[in-house]
Amino acid sequence: MAEDYYQVLGVDKKATAEEIKKAYRKLAVKWHPDKNPNNKSASEEKFKKISEAYAVLSDPEKRQNYDNFGSADQFRQQYSQEDIFRGFDLDEILRSFGFGGSRGGGRTTTFRTGRRGGGGSGYQEYDDPFSSIFGGGGGHQYANMPQKGQDAEYNLSVSLEESVMGADKKISLQMENRIEDINVKIPAGISSGKKLRLPGKGLAGINGGPNGDLYLNINVLPHPIFARDGNDLYIEKTIRFTQAALGTTIDVPTLDGTTKRLKIAPGTQNNTKIRMKGFGVPGLKG
Repeated sequence: MAEDYYQVLGVDKKATAEEIKKAYRKLAVKWHPDKNPNNKSASEEKFKKISEAYAVLSDPEKRQNYDNFGSADQFRQQYSQEDIFRGFDLDEILRSFGFGGSRGGGRTTTFRTGRRGGGGSGYQEYDDPFSSIFGGGGGHQYANMPQKGQDAEYNLSVSLEESVMGADKKISLQMENRIEDINVKIPAGISSGKKLRLPGKGLAGINGGPNGDLYLNINVLPHPIFARDGNDLYIEKTIRFTQAALGTTIDVPTLDGTTKRLKIAPGTQNNTKIRMKGFGVPGLKG
C-alpha cells in the first residue's frame, strides 16, 4: 500500500494547519530519540517519517502539490529530500515543542544530494535536518536514498506543416556521457512557445532513482507561403483587376499539398480577406 503523509500523521486530508501541527507535536514527543533510549533505531526511523510528512503538509505549496500526486512515493519521484526539507528548521520546531537545543550545540552536517548544480563537482550540499538529534548520522540514510534525476530542456524546431498536422520525429541528444535517440510525437496544433514533457527522458537518477524528465521547447519555423495567427492560416493571392471586377475562380494551395477552388465575387476590393472554413489549424488537445 502506498504511503500517505496524512496517514503517517494520523490526520484527515481536510485537516487544518493547526491540526496537522498538533498531530506532529504529539508524534514527535512520542518518537523523539531522547524518549526512546532503548529503541533508538526504530524511533529514529519513525521520527524521520513523521518529520518528512510534516515538512510537506505544513507547507501550503508542497501540500497542494502532494495532494495532486496522491501518495508519498509519487511525490518523492518529483521532490528530492533537499526539496522536501528546504526551509524546514527542525531545531526551531522542536524547541517550540519544549525540547532543548541541538545535541551538537547548533552543529549541522551536510551530505550530497542528487541535485546537480551549475559547476564544481556537479552536486549541491545542504544541512541535514536530523544531524542535531541523531548525532550527525541521521542524514546518511537519506544520502543513499534513490533520487530523481535532473530534468533537461531542449529547443526543438519544427516546420509549420509538422506543427499543424502533427508528426513523429526522431532526435539525438547528448545526455551526460551518452548520445540518446528519442522518438517524439508532435501533436497537431502545437505552436511556438509550447513545451512538450517526455517523462523519464531526462538525466539519470541517483542511487537507482527514476530518471528526470525532458522538456522540449517548441519553435515553429517560418513558412515561405503561409503565415499563422493563432489557429488561422493566411496566404496572399494576386489576381488581375479584371478578375476582381468581374469575378473569377482561382486555385488556392493548402498546407497538405492539395489545392482548393475558391470563388472570387465580382467587385472584390484590394486586401479583401476571404475565409476558407476548416483549412486552418486544429485545436491542440491536452
